[in-house]
Amino acid sequence: MQVRKPVGNNASALKYDILSALGVHALAGDKHRQKLVLRLMTLITTRYNWRNNELSMGREEIARLWSVNERTVKRDVGKLKSLGWLSVKRAGVRGRVTVYELDLKQILGDTRKAWMLIGPDMQARIEDQPEPADCDNVVPIQAASSTSAPEGEGTWAKVQKTLHARDPELWSSWFQHLKEDSRVGDEVVLSAPSRFMADYIASRWSERVSSVYMRLDSSVRTVRIIQAENP
Repeated sequence: MQVRKPVGNNASALKYDILSALGVHALAGDKHRQKLVLRLMTLITTRYNWRNNELSMGREEIARLWSVNERTVKRDVGKLKSLGWLSVKRAGVRGRVTVYELDLKQILGDTRKAWMLIGPDMQARIEDQPEPADCDNVVPIQAASSTSAPEGEGTWAKVQKTLHARDPELWSSWFQHLKEDSRVGDEVVLSAPSRFMADYIASRWSERVSSVYMRLDSSVRTVRIIQAENP
């Protein structure tokens, strides 16, 4: 089985598929499997670098994230390594934390039974095959995001183009879904289609959006991100 690296045009869809496979695989098992897989998914969603296949975290930080002690971290990291899902990429030396890597091929192979529970289109996407002809009623988990340059006029269109030029994948996953909602005085309000997206962008990348916006429009002093009233 060939596994495409989760970067490029279809990266977002592939990432969602991998996380979905892990989640469904966990739910089909006992509480011990569920807890172990949930802990791995938490590491992936909070610290994993998909492009470089690197997970750089110390045992103390993992323990804080999992709300457990370091002994539990050592035990569960050992379990993930024995499954072949996690391995050491660079050992921690001279005060540096250990850098781990994920074996996505092993993970997908071990969770293969979950694919059909998600839908026949899942296997087609992962193996880069044509969609099955008889799955018209299947709703894709995540449509492939477009990374082509945004079009349009106005300040917000220019902001989008700048964000796209800096990081097409990040723009495709998050920024392209924002819309200029309103402008009151020197404040611009951008709306997102969901509360989660609004809060996440505001906490992670609001400063990046604001700096571009203010550079292109000197009359703007603040940029606020909210959930759209009618997403």
